[in-house]
Parts: sequence; C-alpha cells; structure tokens
Amino acid sequence: MGEESVITDELKSLMDVEFGPEVYEVEKWWLKKFAEAIDDPNPKWKEIAPPTFTTGFILEELPKAILTPKCPLAYVLNGGSELEYFQPICLGDTITVTGKITDMREREGQLGKMLIIYSEEIYTNQRGKVVAKCRNTNIRY
Repeated sequence: MGEESVITDELKSLMDVEFGPEVYEVEKWWLKKFAEAIDDPNPKWKEIAPPTFTTGFILEELPKAILTPKCPLAYVLNGGSELEYFQPICLGDTITVTGKITDMREREGQLGKMLIIYSEEIYTNQRGKVVAKCRNTNIRY
C-alpha cells in the first residue's frame, strides 16, 4: 500500500476559501515611516506608496490557514513572493485585502516529503480597482 498524502482533508477544505477582508487607510505617517525603513528619501513617497508597501497590509487569517492545520510536516519555509502592481497606491487610499490558497502540491525532496502551498492576496482601492496582487509560496517539510 502506498504512503498517505500529506495533503490532509483539513488542508483540502481550505482551497479557494476567501480570507479577509482587512481594510487599511494609507496615511501620511505610514508612507513616511515606510520610506524611512527602506532608506529612500525620494519626495514622491510622501504621496505615493513605495514598492513593497503592500507588505505592510497584513491578512492574518491566510498565514494561519497555511500554518495551523494538522500536517505530518512540522517545518515551514517561505518559498518566495511575487508582487504585481497595476496602479499606484496613494496617500488617502483605502486598501482592502483579500486572499486565498490557490494550489497545493506534494513533492519529494532531499529531506523527504514536502508540501508546497500557493496563495494569492488581492489589494483593491476604494474605487474597486485592483492595485496589486501578491502570489506567495510556502513550503512545509
């Protein structure tokens, strides 16, 4: 008999479930602190969000969904993120973040079984326009 899959029923039940929304107001102090944190004094960051600003928008439920379910694989590794921007995020915008697990794949690695979990977060402004997407890869091993 073959080995049991590490993709449990609990994990399968999380596929395509929408998490969120979380809502954030882009305020002057936040743009200033972020620009300081990335050490970029460009004055345009007083009105427009710098690249990677979306990392400050936390969608708490999605990482919990990836990390919490029972799984025989105890360790988690960030496999990377891909950010795609469609429109600038500007001072005064209200950004709504939603996300979902889009795929799961079981693989064999040097240390044994791995579970690769793909997720996506969507960032929408107050006008209903998608301003950015972030695709994440997490690896359980």
